[in-house]
Amino acid sequence: MLNFTVGPVMSGEGVCSIGAEQVPYFRTPEFSALMLENEKLMKEFTNADDNSRVVFLTGSGTASMEASVMNCFTEQDKVLVIDGGSFGHRFAEICEIHGIPHEVIKPEFGCGVTAEQLSAYDGKGFTGFLVNLDETSVGVLYDLELISDFCTRNNIFLIVDSISSFLCDPFDMKKRNVQVMITGSQKALACPPGISVIVLSPEAVARVQQNHVRSMYFDLKLALVNGERGQTPFTPAVGILRQIHQRLLEIQANGGVSAEIEKHRALANYFRERIVKYPFELFSKSMSNAVTPLYCPHENAEQIFTVLKDEYQIWICPNGGSLKQTVFRVGHIGNIKTEDYDQLFAALDDMQKRGIV
Repeated sequence: MLNFTVGPVMSGEGVCSIGAEQVPYFRTPEFSALMLENEKLMKEFTNADDNSRVVFLTGSGTASMEASVMNCFTEQDKVLVIDGGSFGHRFAEICEIHGIPHEVIKPEFGCGVTAEQLSAYDGKGFTGFLVNLDETSVGVLYDLELISDFCTRNNIFLIVDSISSFLCDPFDMKKRNVQVMITGSQKALACPPGISVIVLSPEAVARVQQNHVRSMYFDLKLALVNGERGQTPFTPAVGILRQIHQRLLEIQANGGVSAEIEKHRALANYFRERIVKYPFELFSKSMSNAVTPLYCPHENAEQIFTVLKDEYQIWICPNGGSLKQTVFRVGHIGNIKTEDYDQLFAALDDMQKRGIV
């Protein structure tokens, strides 16, 4: 099987070997040391402040999206949400569920947010901003520098979902004045799904400590207290946390974040330079190194996904809703090489001969 989705992705041998082991007991000094090193490396890789904290939450990325909103905002806040796809809309739904006053910015479909759109909200009393940096449902990478400048000049608390963009595109918490960053185990970290990660700036930690959250599992105060000793308040996905540790050490040994970003950039460019000979069109004007969205003029995206999966054992990323028949996506994350894309192109060549592509 070849997997070109944007999560779960293919894992390397080191991660897979840990997954084949028995899961150890975790209330031990050894596991605490591992978790403290996980926190140290995540802070290093995001260029977070030394006094920042990292929470490893057993749950999908949506769990950390919801936990971040619950713990950092209250009914007294006024939040802006970029709603440019299914994941941005999810942030808006979370605000609705928890009674957080909010307004949405809807970019032009398949495009990023503009300076003109943001300037309309200058000086309007907003206290929070929510953005999915790489809106993978439509393959759009938002301009974080533009968003950061807007938030800084308006003294707005910025939460960034970098679930699929982390390790693929440049990201710097201190430089961009990001207060909360979210990512997940099953994207460029290339581990199984089940752990999401929240990096909290000192200001975010202070908000968590001050706010009262009507939840046991999602109250990050408990996570912060337990994290001081390298533990979690409840039983975590121990095996995946060990796999994340393996991946973080691999990234560090192989040149760090810059080398990881360059690897994904090179894979994305290799694919994009060669896909142009097929009857597809790039769907987004602003793309992450993590994924390429492709428009199918013949409206047979679902058929292409199904035939590749069932007949060639190659997985690409389908879309749902109104884009189900017109857009599919090809990822550039996980344990993949240029030779793997050559197999995908060979399958597409064969499908062309058969009249499917």
